[in-house]
Amino acid sequence: MRRLFNVLPRERRFAVYRNFVDCDPEPSERLVLKIAETREELEACFTLLHDAYVGNKFMKPDPSGMRVTIYHALPTTTTLCAKYDGEVVGTLSLIRESVLGFPLQRIFDLNALREKKGNIAEVSALAIDRRFRKTGGSILFPLMKFMYEYCTTFFDTRHLVIAVNPSHIEMYESLLFFTRLSANVVENYDFVNGAPAVGATLDLRTAPEIFRQHYASKPPKRNLYAFFTQVRLPNIKLPPRRFYTTNDPVLTPELLDYFFNQQTRVFSQLSDRKKSLLHTIYDLPAYRAVLPALSENTHDVAVRRRHRRFSVRCPAKFTVVTPEGAERRVNLEVVQLSRYGFRAHALAAVPINVWGEVTIQLGPAEVSRIHVSASRESGDGMYGFRLGEPDLIWRKFVNALYSGSTQADLENATRFMTER
Repeated sequence: MRRLFNVLPRERRFAVYRNFVDCDPEPSERLVLKIAETREELEACFTLLHDAYVGNKFMKPDPSGMRVTIYHALPTTTTLCAKYDGEVVGTLSLIRESVLGFPLQRIFDLNALREKKGNIAEVSALAIDRRFRKTGGSILFPLMKFMYEYCTTFFDTRHLVIAVNPSHIEMYESLLFFTRLSANVVENYDFVNGAPAVGATLDLRTAPEIFRQHYASKPPKRNLYAFFTQVRLPNIKLPPRRFYTTNDPVLTPELLDYFFNQQTRVFSQLSDRKKSLLHTIYDLPAYRAVLPALSENTHDVAVRRRHRRFSVRCPAKFTVVTPEGAERRVNLEVVQLSRYGFRAHALAAVPINVWGEVTIQLGPAEVSRIHVSASRESGDGMYGFRLGEPDLIWRKFVNALYSGSTQADLENATRFMTER
């Protein structure tokens, strides 16, 4: 039967796959989907991942009983988990681009994708508890929906990329409409113990229309279009945010030390270059004691490279007065900020070196008004802005970003912000 199925034309095979979708729009209340943030949740995710990878021969057993990589140590990586009756039964990690890049870029060329608009995130470290692998997607599809909502709502991601075993690629192509990064299968992917891999990508901006075309006419349990774009699952616990930041870092110095020094040897096995880059990412005093030691040369490089920038997604309006005395307003989306200014995407041309006032919505209830001017344009409507004298809201927000290490730090440091 399987051999006969495999000789069907590709589109016929894919249509059959889609008929097996089982996405319950009302999953059991016993299922909870959230960010893994405690030591117990992270350890359960890494243990589940280890057992799945060892079982598929994607890695050799580790003495820790966990699969932990350097990418899990980054504040730009978020690990999602599915818990059933309080027990972690599913997990995946979303890796945003950082100074360390992506795991799959070692074997797949992402240059063409980077030329397109929008941020990229790699979907990695997917594992489902063995007891739930044959239950019609009761964990997998809610976890995928959580990933979709998190990426489109919080993570500021447009393009997803994956590297999967060739035996799994047709599931992603037929059900989720991923397209391959290249026509060739990589026969030896060292990130998964030399197993073969196929790279693929999905544009989250165009995906809803593709889902509508293929799923909208199907009954509720087969309708992935409605499941992803219309159904609201109370099981999903999106993180509360006072501000429009795009990352949810959870790793305190104690958690970094536990997972990457005590339980595994991830930090000690890094190259000098990666150790140096790690110091540029975690440049707060509280982290120095748990980060891998630097040689004298790499320490100098790490110090020179420090210039922290923070990823945000804040709507804004820039107002300038034209030479004729009329006010002109341009809508912006602030995407990155530092102590000295910010980068924003503009929906219309912005005059260079002309001072005006920007009103930035830092969060649902926090608004900052600052005297700024655009200092440069980097193409595709992206501008760099320099600040005049920032207001109190901006100063407290940016100081909290610089002094905090986790999302909870930002929440606590800015809880009582006021203009008074």
